[in-house]
Amino acid sequence: MNFHPKYIVENDKVQAVIIQMDEWQKIQEQLEMLEDLEAYDKAKKESSEIISFDQAVKEIRNNEL
Repeated sequence: MNFHPKYIVENDKVQAVIIQMDEWQKIQEQLEMLEDLEAYDKAKKESSEIISFDQAVKEIRNNEL
């Protein structure tokens, strides 16, 4: 990814960064993918029982989850 940030500087300190909207959207997409991967990794590490789809639906409907 190539980004072209513009920096807002006050008193020799960067106070803000401005980027193009399409660049921001790419960053958001990458962050969402990273969050999905982290959630997947976390779920794989947790030990949990495997239930059937029908049982899951039944539990969701009964607010048992």
